[in-house]
Amino acid sequence: MNVFVLCTGRCGSTTMARACEHMSNFSAAHESRCDRLGEARLAYPDRHIEVDNRLAWFLGRLEEAYGDNAVYVHLQRDVAAVAASYAKRHSKGIMRAYQGQGIVMGLPTTTAALDVAMDYCNTVNSNIRAFLRDKSQVLEVHVENFEADFVAFWNAIGAEGDLAAARDELLQRHNAS
Repeated sequence: MNVFVLCTGRCGSTTMARACEHMSNFSAAHESRCDRLGEARLAYPDRHIEVDNRLAWFLGRLEEAYGDNAVYVHLQRDVAAVAASYAKRHSKGIMRAYQGQGIVMGLPTTTAALDVAMDYCNTVNSNIRAFLRDKSQVLEVHVENFEADFVAFWNAIGAEGDLAAARDELLQRHNAS
């Protein structure tokens, strides 16, 4: 069984991956195959938890490769907070790919970074919700309720390992902007 954590990014994804690394019966990683193409992009080992915001752009291929034979987690954070974080990074990473000559092309240079970031967040969350609509093993983890939701996630997938260390990891801020 594989677990895929789908998210916008800027929502605790690095923290989630680090907490999952304390599981002894799953491997876990953050954006571990984002440098691959074709089948290799989604060729995760069995009993692996992958946390990668870019998976939201590979949902069709994720469906073909894993379908309903995986657990899917929608990791979420208050969308205004996520957008504000992305607005601070509007000229790099996924925001750079989303605007300019990327996915949304030809925006006026006067378009507010926060508006672009909010559009990105709403698009990604909508894509994830549509993908999860027919999945039988779906969990939600909200950063605002990280500890309780993570423990519920841990129990739902039958995780083993050092839960106390995983919970401590949730208190750390990784990759903060």
